[in-house]
Amino acid sequence: MTKSADVSKSVKPRLSDDIPTLEAEIAELTLELEKVKKTARELLEAEDPKNGIFYHTEIFEMKQEKLRLEVDIKFRSNKINRITLGIDGLEDSGEAKDGFLF
Repeated sequence: MTKSADVSKSVKPRLSDDIPTLEAEIAELTLELEKVKKTARELLEAEDPKNGIFYHTEIFEMKQEKLRLEVDIKFRSNKINRITLGIDGLEDSGEAKDGFLF
């Protein structure tokens, strides 16, 4: 396998440049976020420490999923703002990897 083939598999797909597509994705992610919040809340309420019933692992996973969804929504909102303002995508200076300087 060539080096370029390895790189192409590891590159994450970029977000769409189509505002309606991004808005639809935000709506979908928001619905999923609400479901995750509801599930976490239900798990918290279902815990019964007196009887030794705990859902700490599941609650932790739901909270991580909630954070992931919030970040995905924020990325799409920021992308819409960049498109609306006419700001080009991040310039590849060679220093930034996946848009991050660290």
